[in-house]
Amino acid sequence: QEALTNIAKHAGATRASVDLHCAGGMLSLEIEDDGRGFDAAAPARPGAFGLHGLRERMRAVGGELEVSSGPGRTTLMLWVPLPGAVEAA
Repeated sequence: QEALTNIAKHAGATRASVDLHCAGGMLSLEIEDDGRGFDAAAPARPGAFGLHGLRERMRAVGGELEVSSGPGRTTLMLWVPLPGAVEAA
């Protein structure tokens, strides 16, 4: 929800897509937009918790966040392990 809110507020995107998969005891989520992009390595603005907050939440549940961004395309990939998931034999 936070990623989609940020796209609506800041990206100037005309399109956003969400792709959700569950396999091998892992939930993966890809969110992509065609907006203006940003420098994912830039320090956060004071009082802004966007990517930092997402990373912290992913770490808290043993997950990961990967961000790539440039003009015309930003992609967030999130992976979260599913506790108690049974892997297919």
